[in-house]
Amino acid sequence: MRHRTRRRGRTVRHGARAGAVPVLLAAAVAASLAAGCAAPPPAREDDGRAPHLERSHGTHGSAGPVLAVKVDNAPAARPQKGLDAADVVYVEPVEGGLSRFMAIYATRLPESVGPVRSARESDLELLRQFDRPALAFSGAQSKLLPLIDRAPLRPEPQDRAPDAYVRDDARPAPHNLYLRPDRLLPSPPGATALTTGYRYGDAPEGGRAEPSRTVRYPAASFTFTWSPSTGRWLIAMDGGPVPAAGGGRPEPATVVVQHVKVRASAFRDFLGNNSPYVESVGSGEAEVLRDGRSYDVTWKRGAAEEGTVFTAEDGTPVNLAEGPVWVVFTRTY
Repeated sequence: MRHRTRRRGRTVRHGARAGAVPVLLAAAVAASLAAGCAAPPPAREDDGRAPHLERSHGTHGSAGPVLAVKVDNAPAARPQKGLDAADVVYVEPVEGGLSRFMAIYATRLPESVGPVRSARESDLELLRQFDRPALAFSGAQSKLLPLIDRAPLRPEPQDRAPDAYVRDDARPAPHNLYLRPDRLLPSPPGATALTTGYRYGDAPEGGRAEPSRTVRYPAASFTFTWSPSTGRWLIAMDGGPVPAAGGGRPEPATVVVQHVKVRASAFRDFLGNNSPYVESVGSGEAEVLRDGRSYDVTWKRGAAEEGTVFTAEDGTPVNLAEGPVWVVFTRTY
């Protein structure tokens, strides 16, 4: 049976499950990460912020770089702000089986994003697909900072751009640092800056009905439930629904469960734990969730400078649904 989206899209050229770990362990690891990544708060400012920018699908050349923001996903960081405005959200494993987000903004800049947290080594490879992206993060392991400075991106940590960050006294540190994107980018660069390799358009043939899909990390879980009324996937984290905060609720049109190799990074946290390194260059299996259905695909990213292509078994490119995309990196076993 041929399944199609409600409206025709267009092609845009773009550049493990494991059992749950006891809650006490997750909380302890989250606390250790917090202690290791905390940074002195920037000067507090008033709450005046720029009005919300309308979503725009540009068709001409990019006006500038995308904005990438590392966003906290420890339980104490929720609800996050600004994830609803992201064009792409990458879900990444971090130490202790927890998770963190890399939110990418090109067509819309929210008023606030956060809580902002630290960068990881594999972020540098992931971001090579974009043209000198601006990377907002709270800090990084000291030995990683020189690699960040040499990477083809624009580092914008809080110590270099203090006017772009503000702390919320109502929330505990370090889960209270927020970015004001308009202090880093004058305007969103447009859809052509999203050099991800993703194609958007009609749904592929086949697939199977999948009203709900859960992805588990050792100390975190994500459940995506299809909502026919909204035409989007509703997100639950660790069994609880994601509430709206400082804007709308993140509801992706497409969810990609991308099976990747995860190895130990060369860098460790202050407790001596190796940070996981997500190998986003290579190939493997994935599932594309759209329109309440799941499609088994193959992903391929030939080089760090290239985007990721999803293909069906016969080699046909697989389209994503128009709208926000969440990519959940999960370990290949």
